[in-house]
This record gives sequence, structure tokens and C-alpha cells, in this order.
Amino acid sequence: MSDAIVAEGLVKRYGKVTALDGLDLRVPEGTVLGMLGPNGAGKTTTVKILATLLDPDAGRAEVAGIDVLRQPDEVRRRIGLSGQYAAVDEALTGRENLTMFGRLYHLGGRTARARADELLARFDLTKAADRTVKTYSGGMRRRLDLAGSLVATPQVLFLDEPTTGLDPRGRMEMWDVINELVRGGVTLLLTTQYMEEADRLADSIAVVDRGRVIAGGTSDQLKARVGGERVEVLVARPEQLPTATQVLRRLCGAEPIVDQRTRKVTVATSGGAALLAEVVRALDGEGVEMLDLGLHRPTLDDVFIALTGHVAEEKKEIPVPAGRGRRGR
Repeated sequence: MSDAIVAEGLVKRYGKVTALDGLDLRVPEGTVLGMLGPNGAGKTTTVKILATLLDPDAGRAEVAGIDVLRQPDEVRRRIGLSGQYAAVDEALTGRENLTMFGRLYHLGGRTARARADELLARFDLTKAADRTVKTYSGGMRRRLDLAGSLVATPQVLFLDEPTTGLDPRGRMEMWDVINELVRGGVTLLLTTQYMEEADRLADSIAVVDRGRVIAGGTSDQLKARVGGERVEVLVARPEQLPTATQVLRRLCGAEPIVDQRTRKVTVATSGGAALLAEVVRALDGEGVEMLDLGLHRPTLDDVFIALTGHVAEEKKEIPVPAGRGRRGR
């Protein structure tokens, strides 16, 4: 499998501020890479370079096997881009927006209109197709913007924080749309600061902080770096704690941590969900009454904190000065 996206040693500076500091990426064809990090980490700058909207100060990049600096027009013919904010004209209808995008991609009038109708149906916007976009909800605008990025049937799609500003329902609807695109074979680079989003959508994850990729791998591989699973048992009565502790020590092969105040026993394990059934049988056999039992895994939040020493909090995005980037979608 060849790489659809390659970035090597990308550097971008704005005066004394370094947005990218030697960033490297590789995304195999037909896969999803999630770039995970807070605003200001360099995610948007990376996307703009890969989408030929911004030149790096150093390094090289290829998209669909084409050098982004030497042949930017060829790259643009093969990509789609949906930014953090919907790039649609509020004074036009949904159908007019998509038809306009088709004409910008040099599709004939009839072909552009047919493609617009196809995408409106695909993104459940047919009923709103002839309404002006200013009457659309935030989720509808995001879906329309994503539809616009697909007008030319791209090989590679860049989604820069596609669910920013959406409520939980809108975010889940967008996840469903993205999953459909992935099933269709599109190579996707997704930037996000939502840990759950990366966990759910990405085949692999690149953790970005201060302009560099500081860790990469699958979600499970990254979580394994900060520790494995743990079993937690909440018993009904304090006098049952010693028995529960003994059972968990025997089954898990590690020393449990006992919280007398909350009546909770916690122990590290690698047994997975199958171990829980053994724990239930063993505690029941010893007459231990459980109020709660759970298997807990580290989250991507835990990964980010362990790798960077801070949470993925909001930061001020580094602006792109006017006139410094390329124009075009």
C-alpha cells in the first residue's frame, strides 16, 4: 500500500512564532489519520500546506504522489478540503452553492447540476436544497460544506476540525457522514481536538504539540503507552474489602489499591472483558456483594496528558497573515 500523504520536516514560522517545527506525516491510501492536538499545535497550518494554500519555509510534502510545491494545480485536482468554518455563500441556496463549486472545478453546467443533486441527496439536504444557506442550521451548513469538498470526487480529503461548533447530535451526524466517505475508499486526514472523535474515526493517530508529531500509532497502541486496563469493584460493606482484595490479587496477579472511604478496590490487569466474568463468579462464591464492577481503559485524554504534561485545552490559533498563502479551494 502506497502513501497518499507524505510530509517530511515541514517548518513554518510567522516572525518569531514557529507554527511547525519539523513535522513528519505518512498516511497510507484508503486510511484515516487523525491529527490530535489543541488549537495552536500546528494542525491547520499543516492542512493548508498539504492543500497548497500555504508554502512551508522548509521541508517537503506530497499528496497523491504529487509534490505540493512543484505541481500545486495537479494536487488541487485530486483533493477536497473542508475547513473549520463552512465556506459557503449564505445568500445562495444549497443547490446553487454546489453547482457553483462544480463550475469552479470546470464541470459542465449539466454535469455540475447533476453532481449537486447527487450530493444534496447523499447529505440529506434535498428538502432544503432551494432554501438560502442563511436559513440553515449549523449542522446543515457543515454538511453542505463537506458536500462542496466532494464535488470533484477527490482521492484525498482534508477535514480541519469538521465538528467545531456543533452540538452533540450534530457531531454524531457528521461522524456518520465521515464514516460513509471512508467506506467509499477516500483517504482522509482529519484534524481534531476532540479525543472521542479521533478514537472513533481514525485508523491511526498523530499526536501534535508545538508544531511536531510527538507520538503516533493506533488508538490502542497509544493508550497502551500510558498503562493498561484496570478492574474496579465497589463492595456493599467495608468488612468485605479484605475478601475482595484477596480475590482480585489472585485473579489479576497484581497488588490492588483499596479505598476504605469509598469501599472501592482497583487493580491493574491485562485480562480484558473476559476477566470480568471470572471476577463476578469468584466474588459471588465468596459471598461478596458488589454495588458496581467495571473494566476501565485509559482514554486519549490520558494519552495526551501523559505525553505533553497538559490537557488539550483551547489555545489561540496562530493566524495566517494576509497574502502569505495561496488562493483556491
